[in-house]
Amino acid sequence: MNHSLSIKHNNSAPAAQESVLEIWGRASLKGHVKISGAKNSALAIMAGSLLCPEDCRLRNVPALVDIGMMGEILSALGVKLERIGDTLEIDARHLNNSIAPYELVSKLRASFFALGPLLARMGEARIPLPGGCAIGARPVDLHVRGLQAMGAEVHIEHGMVHAYVKGTLSKRLKGAKIYLDYPSVGATETLMMAATLAEGETIIENAAQEPEVTDLAGFCRAMGAQIRGDGTNTIVINGVPSLHSVDYPIIPDRIEAGTFLVAGAITHSEIILSPVVPDHLIPVIAKLKDIGCQVIAEDAHSLRIVPGNLLATDIETLPYPGFPTDMQAPFMALLTLAQGNSAIAETVFENRLGHVPELNRMGADIRIKGNMALVRGVPILSGAPVMATDLRASAALVLAGLAADGKTTIQGLHHLDRGYENLEAKLQQLGAKLQRVPIDAESEVESTSEVTTELSEVSH
Repeated sequence: MNHSLSIKHNNSAPAAQESVLEIWGRASLKGHVKISGAKNSALAIMAGSLLCPEDCRLRNVPALVDIGMMGEILSALGVKLERIGDTLEIDARHLNNSIAPYELVSKLRASFFALGPLLARMGEARIPLPGGCAIGARPVDLHVRGLQAMGAEVHIEHGMVHAYVKGTLSKRLKGAKIYLDYPSVGATETLMMAATLAEGETIIENAAQEPEVTDLAGFCRAMGAQIRGDGTNTIVINGVPSLHSVDYPIIPDRIEAGTFLVAGAITHSEIILSPVVPDHLIPVIAKLKDIGCQVIAEDAHSLRIVPGNLLATDIETLPYPGFPTDMQAPFMALLTLAQGNSAIAETVFENRLGHVPELNRMGADIRIKGNMALVRGVPILSGAPVMATDLRASAALVLAGLAADGKTTIQGLHHLDRGYENLEAKLQQLGAKLQRVPIDAESEVESTSEVTTELSEVSH
């Protein structure tokens, strides 16, 4: 099998670096949009498949650049993968390498998830320090301290994390009581996966409660792991000797669902979306109601956004069940057009306001003060050339472009393709006027980088 052909990147974007997204705003949207599987669940669960010495079948896996990259990392570790539609067949029975390649890991933060499963299954792992979006430090010390509590030796040298189990013939980690200083999703998932095959009981206190953590726990349980308490701040794992084959569906992506809810609100359009898990969207729905919109449950797995007059509100990002940091940028785009003044506090990642100067280029009135963005609503946005700075910033610029007067041209689409499956096609089906077009990359990048540099100097 040619593994490089087995996992395909988002087909809607064959050359994202050489194209821009052109959006003609003020179009009314209408209809139904299908929500894809959750990117952040799928990435963690793909790493979790390393725990299983038998076949794993994952369903509802989105076709995204990040998913393709994780597939390449697993292939480099000796795992066989095959993709058929939205189903991913994973065979890790011949896992033969505990060293993840730097050139792949450096591009994908989620690749660090492989550390826990590799250590649990093979007794050793070498993982380069991770890359991904430049939205903050996101240190790995919580992962490291937790694994050390479970008996692992961990050394970080020359940008490489080397972890191994010493002193036991079985090379198995030991159960431990672990308190996380911060409810980190990544650390919770790494330690939960590592504990599934450890000897004895592991208790993770101040654990992350995100739906993606619960989905990973469900996947591990389906393979025979003994995990309880996921979805609360205390997770208890009783280690088992081995795990078995599984067929598992990924949950719907709550951030994609939230983004389309905002698309309806910002364009004053009714949109129906499914499948969704409404409970995963409680803070997003609550804020949309504060802003003046209605979100109606059509049935157990469908929501309809009914727009209203947009009103200012305040937002503070927090770990789940608080308002998600991944929805901060899309909601900022929405609040640029709300009546009154809004304050948005970003408490999760320190560098996650890169979209502010780009929204201001479109006529928004936003000031940054520390980790706060102060948004004064304006009557209208105007289309402009803008640059996406990270994944969720790119979504915010798309949303602003949908509402703006005239044409918006968005560059940096490689960010967008990391987390949204066929976004243009889904928006076009709803009636949006947008298209991806090739550009003369050299001249466009040069002119945009000059503008971005000037804006960066102004914002600082």
